[in-house]
Amino acid sequence: MITTLGEILPCTARKHADRTALIIGNRRYSFHELDALSNRVANGLVAGGINPGDRVTLFGPSCWEWLVSYYGIAKTGAVLNPINVMLTPEEVRYAVADSGARAVIASSDKGGALLDMVGVGSLSEVVLWGEAAFAGATMLSDWLQLGKPDFTPLPRKPGDLAAICYTSGTTGFPKGAMQSHRAVIAAAVGTALMAARTTHDRVINALPLSHVYGSCVFNAAMMAGSTLILIPRFSELAVLSGIAEHRATLMDGVPTAYYYLLAHPDFDKYDLSSLTRCWVGGQTLPAAKSLEFTERTGCPVHEVWGMTELAGAAAANPVYGPNKPGTVGVPLPGNNFRVVDVTDADKEMPRGQRGELMFRGPLVMDGYYNNPKATAETLRSDGWLHTGDIATTDEDGYATIVDRKKDMILTAGFNVYPAEIERVLCMHPAVALAAVGGVPDEAKGELAKAYVILKAGAEVSRAVLVAHCREHLAAYKVPRGVQFVTSVPTTASGKIMRRMLKDVDDGSLSMN
Repeated sequence: MITTLGEILPCTARKHADRTALIIGNRRYSFHELDALSNRVANGLVAGGINPGDRVTLFGPSCWEWLVSYYGIAKTGAVLNPINVMLTPEEVRYAVADSGARAVIASSDKGGALLDMVGVGSLSEVVLWGEAAFAGATMLSDWLQLGKPDFTPLPRKPGDLAAICYTSGTTGFPKGAMQSHRAVIAAAVGTALMAARTTHDRVINALPLSHVYGSCVFNAAMMAGSTLILIPRFSELAVLSGIAEHRATLMDGVPTAYYYLLAHPDFDKYDLSSLTRCWVGGQTLPAAKSLEFTERTGCPVHEVWGMTELAGAAAANPVYGPNKPGTVGVPLPGNNFRVVDVTDADKEMPRGQRGELMFRGPLVMDGYYNNPKATAETLRSDGWLHTGDIATTDEDGYATIVDRKKDMILTAGFNVYPAEIERVLCMHPAVALAAVGGVPDEAKGELAKAYVILKAGAEVSRAVLVAHCREHLAAYKVPRGVQFVTSVPTTASGKIMRRMLKDVDDGSLSMN
């Protein structure tokens, strides 16, 4: 039984030695090869003085070097600190210093800027992969070519700290969620279980490996003996051709990936018949888009929900059970959630009524590293975690995420949730993607404004879209402006950054 991250590759390599574990571009790696490469990384780290419990930062785009470094770090018993490639240089330097990282393993384009931190605080070594060489850096290629291929993972306990994952710093500096081995393993096991992932699956994934959703996907693939088809950077053509070429059986992605795929003019020309089920998470996917994908491919879409503070996926629509588009399903086995009054977490809301979603179970983080104040605000003494999501539950215990509490728009005293408007806009046949944000208004405080990407060749007026919203929404929820755009700001994982929508604002609230 696998209980810690360092055990994953040795275990699967024993079972599936020569089977293909990873496909990236025109390269293939067996489980045995990934295990041996990560052993070389582990030997390099130990030779450099890394001990169990030390922090090691991992910083770079998705690639095979990232993956073998991840498992190499885990085998030494060190604590992983995977960094989002979209963090600003200031945020990255903060995370490295705050976590007390002893070493950094990074791509040359990302890690070179951190060399001046060596000798400051705990950092003693920067290891780089890529073509560019930097004075003072160790090259990962030297470890991979010259290092020993054998290494016995150093023992860790399930409750020991496995990773410190920093959330995006939308307010102040990022917060480092402390995840135990038990939590990270449970999130991966739950991901495999709820999606029925097996050795027969070929999983296509364009999610960043550094993201917690990406972590669940690649760890689940390695544990289940699936083949992971890694797309380093999302593009419609890369994903569609990857599915067709490699006969992918399962796809993981965020809602924007599905928006862009469905809107691509050649979508129906690709052979996607190998897909048997898809997963979507990160933000809510309007049921209309989920059903459209299924109608055009024959493949069901199962929505999943989670967060960094829960080591990734925490609830899902199961493959062997009811799949309810528009909901995020039920908690992963061994966990629980409940919906409470937004002003009184001790008051549970009846089925169907909105409130804040609370979560409890082995997936819950140990707290925010070096931040007891933020920990106390998020994690109750009884183990229940404030998720910050507004949700409802139905008679089967399935949750529907209304929206993020912090994304709520307050219009003349009424609560307006962007995701609710986005769902309605996406029901219109001309709409490929809709994002909603708040804009200031002297009379009402805030107004909802929609930013809409139309499908190729589609035409519709702003007035028609507003009228469509009036048919399905209360008057105070109807967007007071519609702007047609060609793109919206997204995170590295593809989630829409609603707070950045104002940057594409043309200053109008036109509905003509």
